[in-house]
Amino acid sequence: MRSKLRDLKKVLLQDPETRAEYDARASEYELAGTLIAARKTAGLTQQQVAERMGTKQAAVARMESGAQKPSFKSIERYAKATGHKAHITLTPAGHDNA
Repeated sequence: MRSKLRDLKKVLLQDPETRAEYDARASEYELAGTLIAARKTAGLTQQQVAERMGTKQAAVARMESGAQKPSFKSIERYAKATGHKAHITLTPAGHDNA
């Protein structure tokens, strides 16, 4: 299944408009992936993270979906809830972090 999704992504990103939108949201997708990885590393569910943050599971799900741009304060609370520390890294435009 994973390779099918990867293949679909490859096909979809051949469209210039789709590629431009994807690239514009790359940092949001990267943040979402980082949050999910932190939670999984901590061995926690979204519900457990929410309880530690003093919020609802739906709020954690929105943060992890990339559909919402959380404030840095929310990111710090999420990091603390998962046993991590948040920090920001700035890179020159046009440079890939990967």
